[in-house]
Amino acid sequence: MADAKVIPFDDDRSRAGALQRPSRRRTAGNRRKGEPAVIREVQPLPKRSLGQDDVSVTHEQPEPPKRLDQPREGGLERRVAGGLAFLRKRLTGDYEIDDFGYDAELTDQVLMSLLRPMFEKYFRVEVKGIENVPSEGGALIVANHSGTLPLDGLMMQVAVHDHHPADRHLRLLAADLVFVLPVVNELARKLGHTLACGEDAERLLAQGELVGVMPEGFKGVGKPFSERYKLQRFGRGGFVSTALRQGTPIIPCSIVGAEEIYPMLGNAKTLARLLGFPYFPITPTFPWLGPLGAVPLPTKWTIQFGEPIPTDGYPPEAADDPMLMFNLTDQVREQIQHTLYKLLVQRRSVFF
Repeated sequence: MADAKVIPFDDDRSRAGALQRPSRRRTAGNRRKGEPAVIREVQPLPKRSLGQDDVSVTHEQPEPPKRLDQPREGGLERRVAGGLAFLRKRLTGDYEIDDFGYDAELTDQVLMSLLRPMFEKYFRVEVKGIENVPSEGGALIVANHSGTLPLDGLMMQVAVHDHHPADRHLRLLAADLVFVLPVVNELARKLGHTLACGEDAERLLAQGELVGVMPEGFKGVGKPFSERYKLQRFGRGGFVSTALRQGTPIIPCSIVGAEEIYPMLGNAKTLARLLGFPYFPITPTFPWLGPLGAVPLPTKWTIQFGEPIPTDGYPPEAADDPMLMFNLTDQVREQIQHTLYKLLVQRRSVFF
């Protein structure tokens, strides 16, 4: 590129020569009084470094606009590759499970994907207070239990997995009946559930896991509809003793919405004893509608995690103090019950 010419305005000959050259334009910008004006040609020029007396023009090709309907680059390929890698590991047995049978990869890739539509679309669960769940280390989450079938535990597990910033997993303590039922037993183990006993709970807490327990047990999940949202007895406080031994916080959790999915109007106790079940529910739809009666009602749920109750300030022998266990158990129970009443007052509709 030829250097740009500086043309003083007080030189008539230079001005006349400028009129004979190709069309040019003045550069925009501020100019002090008395300084010469800089004129440059408007034509494609290669990019070069600027000198003291040089003026250069850089022409850059604008990037074509991206279409909004185009898929994210490599998104489909990554999903397909991830699915094929998952199937390869399943077929070759190249995956890990822990001592309790928990399969983290299967839970993330498959089981959570099956539960998530029920959580987000069917029950439309609203999660509150998830910041009270620690990002690392062990903690014991204690929740109320209801609903005739234990779907509330599964929804609480999805709430922690999907809404916690650290993507933590919740390991639920389940009743003996869960682990004697075919198919249910295997799925529960894969999801990370384990037997509701102090030894298993202590091992998980010592490993820094989140452990979920519902102390009401069958008394809560199988109570009649007339006693909805009234907490049953919390056993003998074994969960408090477990938390005290490990020094982990206790996080109360209140679940609203599960009581109405199967309104239990009666209990066929004789049939329940014949089948080996703790109860046999009679609802407005079951057993009258057959298999359709097993479809839960689409109620609107709220799961709220309360403020943690610390246990690390107690001495080791505190786990064997029955009075302390009773007081802490009552404190957890009262906090859950108070939050349930508060959420019920705020709720405008069971279904909306």
